[in-house]
Amino acid sequence: MVGNNNITNCLRVIRNAWHFYYALRSVFKVACGSIGIALLTYMVSPQFCKSAV
Repeated sequence: MVGNNNITNCLRVIRNAWHFYYALRSVFKVACGSIGIALLTYMVSPQFCKSAV
């Protein structure tokens, strides 16, 4: 039979893994969002429109 302390440690590890996953996901979304905004800003700039024609 598994002791309560062992179950608690396993749950703590799982909780920490989920926190790490969500933190990493948030950082990735912010980084990619910034790149996307920079690309869109460049594409709607007057210099880009003149060079595309």
